[in-house]
Amino acid sequence: MAKKEMSVVKGIDLERYMGRWYEIASFPSFFQPRNGENTRATYTLNEDGTVHVLNETWSYDKRDYIEGTAYKADPKSDEAKLKVKFYVPPFLPIIPVVGDYWVLYLDEDYTYALIGEPRRKYLWILCRNTHLDEDIYNQLVETAKEEGYDVSKLKRTPQADPPPAENGGTNTRGVWWIKSLFGK
Repeated sequence: MAKKEMSVVKGIDLERYMGRWYEIASFPSFFQPRNGENTRATYTLNEDGTVHVLNETWSYDKRDYIEGTAYKADPKSDEAKLKVKFYVPPFLPIIPVVGDYWVLYLDEDYTYALIGEPRRKYLWILCRNTHLDEDIYNQLVETAKEEGYDVSKLKRTPQADPPPAENGGTNTRGVWWIKSLFGK
């Protein structure tokens, strides 16, 4: 049976969406360290309307990060369907990798969000704070389930309170990417 088209947010205000988002939970993926914690994304609006993306995670007290660019998949649509482009490997960016970033739910205050993609292979619950109220978390999980996600794959992301300082820890740009190729 074919899955229904996912519902996405319409009319997102990208300026309000900019800033820091903490990963509360996600589906494990090959491109993120298995033992990553304090994972966060920082979005900055570029003058050309694209978004600078800085994804960070800490693993064994080392800061791993990758930078990329997000842009509207269809500039004429009011749907919050974005494309995100990263170059790999991060330490020698030569190969572009593009993925989907669909905002499936966003509260009216822009404080928490549910992010997915059309194949339902990846899912993220994001929040402006390092912790999310359990009732809200459960509502987002239920929304994901209604959109056809297997929510049993969700894994909570450990977050320190307070979070690591800007650029805290030892930088290992791209090392996580190499490790991910070997399943670490």
